[in-house]
Amino acid sequence: MADEADTNPYINSQANGADTAPQIALISQYVKDLSFENPNAPAVYQWPDQPQIDVQFNIGADRVGEEVMEISLKIDVKAVGPQGTAFAVDLLYAAIFGMRNVPEEQIQPFMLAEAPRLIFPFARRVLADAIRDGGFPPLILDPIDFGALYLQQAQALEQTAGEPAGHA
Repeated sequence: MADEADTNPYINSQANGADTAPQIALISQYVKDLSFENPNAPAVYQWPDQPQIDVQFNIGADRVGEEVMEISLKIDVKAVGPQGTAFAVDLLYAAIFGMRNVPEEQIQPFMLAEAPRLIFPFARRVLADAIRDGGFPPLILDPIDFGALYLQQAQALEQTAGEPAGHA
């Protein structure tokens, strides 16, 4: 009678062998820094004009251990009307990811595209809650396609790398 491991391709015949499969796991996510400013309260609640909302974001990635990376989203929101600043919010939301056996060429796309996609909904909620808690309607940011942004940035870097020095 044939051994089951020989006939079934789904049974790992190297059960005690080295674990070489790529693995990525979200370990923790957290608010690293949060600032909410309401410089014109209480007058701001009487202003008739809707403020213009400016949203800026940046992605950071740091290696904090041999197999541990911290990915951070920095989101800055400023609401300014004709009468002045309604509110300003600075949020630094981060997550720690464990990575094992991930090919080096796949680490950067994960850190700058996939990891931000995973943590953005949580950062968006923290931001909306902070603005609501400041007495304003919550700001719900639209989803961001971090994969497309990463590809766009990579293509731009490729194009500028091929240009002669001195040209921008």
